[in-house]
This record gives sequence, C-alpha cells and structure tokens, in this order.
Amino acid sequence: MTPTRSTLDSLLTALDQSLRSVWTAPAAHRPMPQANIPQDWPLTPQDRAAAGALMRVNHVGEVCAQALYSAQALTSLTPELRQHFEHARAEETDHLAWTRQRLTELGDRPSLLNPLWYAGAFALGLAAGQMGEKISLGFVIETERQVEAHLHSHLALLPPTDLASRAVVVQMAV
Repeated sequence: MTPTRSTLDSLLTALDQSLRSVWTAPAAHRPMPQANIPQDWPLTPQDRAAAGALMRVNHVGEVCAQALYSAQALTSLTPELRQHFEHARAEETDHLAWTRQRLTELGDRPSLLNPLWYAGAFALGLAAGQMGEKISLGFVIETERQVEAHLHSHLALLPPTDLASRAVVVQMAV
C-alpha cells in the first residue's frame, strides 16, 4: 500500500519542483539526443543567435510543462491520476535539461521571465485540475497537440546547419 501525502507535503513538493524548474540546471534521466556533426561544422553567429532564440522558447515550454503537471498532480483527487501527472512531469524533465544544455552550448541563456511563465502555467494547471479529471486530462491532451505542432514549426525555423538543436527538437516531438 502506498502511503498518502499530507497537503503540506504536497505543497512543499510543488514548491521544491518550482524552484528546481526555474532556478537550477536539471539533470536528465536519458542522454541528450546527439547528431553526427563533423568537427569542422561551426554555426555562423546569425545561425547561433537564431537557434538560441528558438531553444529559449522551447526551454520556456518545458518550464511551463513542469508547472502544469505539478499543479495538476497537486489537485488530483486519486493517487493514480496524481502518479500519472508526476510521471509525465518527470519525463518532461529530460526535455527541460536538454533545452537548458543546448542553450549553454549555443552560448545563450534561459528566459529571464521563467518565474512568471512558471507561475502562469501553474495557475492554468490548478484551474484545469479543479475542473475535474476529464477536463484536466483533456487539457493535457490538447496541450500536447499544441506542443507537437509548435515543435514541428521550430524544425522548419531552425537553421539547417544546427544539427544538434534539431536532434533535441526531433526527440522532444516523439
């Protein structure tokens, strides 16, 4: 039998997850997707800047995914649904780590507005979770559809020579 968490435990866990999502470089459970890139394959400064901007947007999306799943887990009425959201959040942690690492490799940084993005997404997740299981799960399904379309649009926008960023985005879209 799985022990139940108190409301205080759940709130502290959500706070911990928010701080980790916004202020730390998370560790991935799976290795970062790699592309076969020749050693003499440098990106132009313009391509590096374009890729950095797109990867920053992708990183913001992963910060928001952390918030949505944490909030929905917090409002879940059943342990099974809570576990589902916690598992989904854990899977998205890989994407969060990969986009953060890619930003570093490009010499770029995460958005300075990540705390605000997290708070807004957490509020949306709370609202969806409060509307009941069907609405909450429907919200997740539609969000994932939108994210998939967004990632495919980024593949069209990424510089063709940025094989490393492309490898990350392709894996995130799977």
